Amino acid sequence: MGAGIFSSKLSAAYVYRMTDIFHIHADGSFDIDARTGGWAFVVHQGHRQIYATSGKAAGASNNRFEVLAALHALTWVAAEAQGHPVTLWTDSRHVVEGCIRWRAIWRNNGWKRITANAHARRRAIPDADIWQRLDSLLERCPQVTVEWCKGHAGATGNELADRLARYAAR
Repeated sequence: MGAGIFSSKLSAAYVYRMTDIFHIHADGSFDIDARTGGWAFVVHQGHRQIYATSGKAAGASNNRFEVLAALHALTWVAAEAQGHPVTLWTDSRHVVEGCIRWRAIWRNNGWKRITANAHARRRAIPDADIWQRLDSLLERCPQVTVEWCKGHAGATGNELADRLARYAAR
């Protein structure tokens, strides 16, 4: 069965070619002295860059801007690539672990951290507002996978997203 042919078993199943997959590299940057940061993402389809954007905001940590980059990337996916397979690449282990492992737990705990000690107080998740919006987008876009890539290792999309985020943070 070739690419683009519907399966007789799964009438709605589509076999995607590699060029149909959107690869999005998202990155954040934080200037501790200015207490501002930048976020950026770059979209590739095959070997062709089809979109790139960045932005600046006030904040308190680098992690906030890494999560903001993923949030803006997923907002673009929901508007422009709904239904297409997407791999969201980030060099932030915080974003990968949050998306793959922790967000379901945080959601079930009312966006609070709970310890094994029943007498300990429940602590708010840092940047819970952003995580909640990102969680909603990931639920609406099940075709998105979140993957880790090594930063500053020569991946074209990651390098460009990093430059855009650093420039936006200034």
